[in-house]
Amino acid sequence: MNFIAMDFETANYQAHSACSLALVMVKNSQIVGEYYSLIQPETNFFWKNIQIHGIHPADVSDAPKFPAVWNEIQKYYRKDRLIVAHNAGFDTKVLAGCLDYYQLPQPHYLSLCTVQTSRKLFPKMYNHRLNTVCSELNIPLDNHHDALEDSRACAKILLHQEKHFGIDPLKELVKPL
Repeated sequence: MNFIAMDFETANYQAHSACSLALVMVKNSQIVGEYYSLIQPETNFFWKNIQIHGIHPADVSDAPKFPAVWNEIQKYYRKDRLIVAHNAGFDTKVLAGCLDYYQLPQPHYLSLCTVQTSRKLFPKMYNHRLNTVCSELNIPLDNHHDALEDSRACAKILLHQEKHFGIDPLKELVKPL
C-alpha cells in the first residue's frame, strides 16, 4: 500500500488555525519518510487547544506561516495520491480552511479515514479514538496530540488493517476530494 498519513493540530476552532502539521509517507506498506512543521497561525490560541496539544503561541512565533509549509508539501497532494487521517473530516477541513484563508487552490486527492476503517473492521471496540485503537492494536502512542506521533500511529493502524484484512474492505471507504 502507498499513502500519506496526515495530522494537524489547531490553535482554536477555526479551520485556518493550523499550528502544526505532520505527514508520514508509506510506500509498499513501509514507512519511508516523515515531515513535521510548526505553523504560525494568523489567529489567537484557545487555552483548551493548548491544553490538548501543548503548543503555545511562543512555540510558533518563528515558525513559517501556512503558505511556506504548503510550498514544501503540496507535491504530495495529487489526484492519484491517497491521504489518510484518523478523523479525516477534521484534517481535510483544516487543510481546506488554510488553503481558502490564503486563497490557494484546493488540491484533488483521495482520502481515507482510519476512524471509519476501524469502525468497519473492529465494530466491537469500545470507541474508535486514536488512543483506543492504538491500545487495542498494540501500536505505540506515547505523546497523543503530537502531530507526528499521531500521523505515525494512523499509518500503523492502516498498515495493521491491510495486513489482517487486505485492501478490499478499505477501498470502498476511499473518497475523492
